[in-house]
Amino acid sequence: MSAVARQSSLRASDADRDAVAEKLRVAAIEGRLDADELDERVGLALRARTYGDLSRLLIDLPSGVPLVRARGRSAAPLVLAVALRMLVAVLLFAAVVAFVTAGALWLIIWGVIWLAMRGGRWHCSPRRHATWQHTPRVRRI
Repeated sequence: MSAVARQSSLRASDADRDAVAEKLRVAAIEGRLDADELDERVGLALRARTYGDLSRLLIDLPSGVPLVRARGRSAAPLVLAVALRMLVAVLLFAAVVAFVTAGALWLIIWGVIWLAMRGGRWHCSPRRHATWQHTPRVRRI
């Protein structure tokens, strides 16, 4: 016997029957059931013994969800897929930020190394234009 068949053969409580009767009344207010059909279905709901009996009364109503759910996929794989996509997006963003930051840092480091290797001082000429003049290094013995 399948899980759905076992669940549909379980006994329904008075609260379950009252809930189905209320859903039928709401369907009648929405215009989905006429008065005769409402009376018939409410009578069947109040005399129903199992969840399967109650489920058959709501199966053709779009606003009524059957009490017995067919065995289907759980929401866990969907949640896991969304979480995994979010994690990949965050890691990708962090990688881009790290790459851009490292690129800017290397540019500064190479500039400092270049200035250190060039030697010399920054001088202003009489025409007030800044020029780079290389001063030769004198070796002291």
